[in-house]
Amino acid sequence: MENTLNILSRKAGFNTALRHFKTVNAFVESLDEGYNFADVINAALTDGSLQRYQVRSIINALLVEKFAYAYKSHNLTQTIETSEKIVGQLDGWGNIQLVLAFHHPQAGLLVINPKDPAQWEEALPLARDELVVVYAGSVDGKLSYKVLKGAVEDFLKILYGRTVKEKKEYAGSGRKRALPRYSEAAAAASAAAAAAEPASSTASAGKAPVAAPKAEPVPTGTRRITPRYSVLVTNELFHNGNVEAWKRIIQSYRSKYEGLDVLIWYENERINDINALFKWGKVKHGTPIMFSVAGDNIKDVSKLQRYLFEGASPRFEAFLHGAVDRVLDLF
Repeated sequence: MENTLNILSRKAGFNTALRHFKTVNAFVESLDEGYNFADVINAALTDGSLQRYQVRSIINALLVEKFAYAYKSHNLTQTIETSEKIVGQLDGWGNIQLVLAFHHPQAGLLVINPKDPAQWEEALPLARDELVVVYAGSVDGKLSYKVLKGAVEDFLKILYGRTVKEKKEYAGSGRKRALPRYSEAAAAASAAAAAAEPASSTASAGKAPVAAPKAEPVPTGTRRITPRYSVLVTNELFHNGNVEAWKRIIQSYRSKYEGLDVLIWYENERINDINALFKWGKVKHGTPIMFSVAGDNIKDVSKLQRYLFEGASPRFEAFLHGAVDRVLDLF
């Protein structure tokens, strides 16, 4: 039988686990005070006290196991493009803590407080057929599991634009959406764990210390997706030359920023193969094509938009010079 505690057999693994446990405990205190889980997690990802790969396990440990949130996995039956009506209908749900986990195919797991328009902005659109998990908990811990299951179902109706009858169990003033004070606690926990690590010493006098094995790179916690930006086609048709220009522009961007991805959208459909824009024969003069960027530390979006605009214009040939396998130095 595999020993599931192997990670704790080495100092590095033990301290990693210790820091994670202390960070999670800091989040427990914030949730007990009435803060929304998504607010806590996203603030921690932003300030670097939490890494994206930790989120999935924390969701299960806290929302499911400790706080007994009701939840439901669901594949979207339509694309969700706006959040105004959703946020508006949830305004009176002061007794319900809602969390939406969206498994974005490029940006990874996104955690959203559905009552916060800013958190929707980074995630939209939620594409049809993609997986979401809805969690509902009680702000004061007094609501029954049956009521929380009903809140999950009602939220899914609201997600698709339906109006839900107000229920007295949901209503309440809730708590203020101020940033929780967990960051200091998490930072202190991390510092304490680091301080507990004994300094390396040489095995004997006159011998150089053995170099510690190089740590594996840890994914950062700031992976996100930008809103969609519009690029207007000014050529008479977005033809094969424009397609090749866009390919080389995007190749240059990805080469410069290896962790970033450029997503193309046309008529609210995700375009996985840019050649499809030419093959369809629909993209004519004056038609907008949308793009967004997903990844960590997103940069040069305005420059990318400017180059894509030129690539969609009669001046596309400027990007076709040089060998086919040559990556353009644009960024």
